[in-house]
Amino acid sequence: MLAAIVVGYGFVNRAQSKQEVVDWTHAQAIPTVALAQLIPGSPHQTLTLPGNIQPFNRAAIFARVNGYVKSWDHDIGSPVKAGQVLATIDAPDLDQQLSQAKATLASVKANYQIASLTASRNNILVQKQIVAQQLADQTAADEKAKEAVVDANEANVRQLEAMQSFKTLAAPFDGVVTARNVELGMLINSGGSGQPLFEVSDLHRVRIYVQVPQSFSAGLTPGMKATFEMPQYPGMQFGATVTHISKAINPTSHSMQVELQADNSAGKFFGGSYCNVHFEIPADGNLVNIPSTALVTGSQGTQVATVDSNGKVALKGVQLGRDLGDSVEVLAGLSPSDRIINKPPETLAAGDTVRVAAATPKIAGPAAPSTTQPR
Repeated sequence: MLAAIVVGYGFVNRAQSKQEVVDWTHAQAIPTVALAQLIPGSPHQTLTLPGNIQPFNRAAIFARVNGYVKSWDHDIGSPVKAGQVLATIDAPDLDQQLSQAKATLASVKANYQIASLTASRNNILVQKQIVAQQLADQTAADEKAKEAVVDANEANVRQLEAMQSFKTLAAPFDGVVTARNVELGMLINSGGSGQPLFEVSDLHRVRIYVQVPQSFSAGLTPGMKATFEMPQYPGMQFGATVTHISKAINPTSHSMQVELQADNSAGKFFGGSYCNVHFEIPADGNLVNIPSTALVTGSQGTQVATVDSNGKVALKGVQLGRDLGDSVEVLAGLSPSDRIINKPPETLAAGDTVRVAAATPKIAGPAAPSTTQPR
C-alpha cells in the first residue's frame, strides 16, 4: 500500500509538472507589449521659414536729360532728405535749345503785337466805313493765328524749362544712398534702361518677404505677430507683423508670398538681408501626437495597432499630419479611448491576443509648441 501511494504520488507530481510546462509554454507564446499614450497636440505650432528683407521704399534714380556729370554730392551710406541734390548734369545741348526757343518766342510775340494793333485799327476804320469789312476780318483772323503761335512757343519754352530742372538729380524721400554709379565727366543718356545712377532706400521700416507652403497658408492672417533672427546678430530675436498676404499660390513651388513689416529705427536691418522667420500658427485642437515607433506600414497603408480590454489586437488606419521626428501628428483614425501598442512586433496581426506590460512607458512629455521647418 505504501509503495502504491508513493507510485501514485509520483504520477500525479509528473502530471502537474507537465501541465505547468504546457501552461508556461502557452504563456510565453503570448507576446507582451507596451502601450504608448496619446499626447494632445499643442494649440500653436511654430513654423520657421527663410525670409528676404527689403527696404520699406526703394527708388532707382535715372537721368531724364542727356549730358555729362558735372558734380555729385553724396556717396553710398550717406543719409539724405527728400529733395536733397544728389548730382548735377551739364547739358549744353538742352541749354541751346532753350535759348533758341526763347528767341523764337520773342519773335512770335512781336508779330502777334503787330497783328493785334493792325486788327484794332481796322476795327475802328470799318466802323467809320473807311476800310472794307473783309479787310477787318482778315486782320482779326491773322491776330488769332499769331496768338496761337505765341501759345505754342510758350508751351515749348515751358517744356524745355521743365527739362532743365532734370539736370539736377534729387532724393525722392528721406533715406540712405545705397548705390552710386556716376563719376565726374561721365556721359549720361536719358531713359530708364541700364544701370541707375543712384539708388535711395528708405530703411526706417523694412519689409520681409516669405514664401509660406500651401499646407500652412490657411493659418496666416494680417496682423499676426512673428519673430525673426539674423546670422549677424546671434541669439537676438526681433519682432515683425504680417501686413499683406498675396492670396495666390505659386504653381511651381506651391507656396504663397507673405509680407511682414518690422521697425528699423535702430538701423540694424539692410536691404537684401537673409533672416529666419518664426510664425506661431494656430493648430487644430483635435490633433494628437503618437510616437513614430507606433506606426505600422504595409500594403494596407499606415496603421496603428490597438488593444482592447480583452487583450485582442485591432489595426486601425490613420491619416498623418506633420512628422516631428520622434513623434507624428494623427489627423484622423484614432479616438481618445484607444490604447496604442508601442513598437508592435512584425508578426502581430489583427485578432491576436497580447499581454499588456504592467508599466506603461511615457515616451513624450507634456505637449509643447512644436517646431516645423519644411525641407
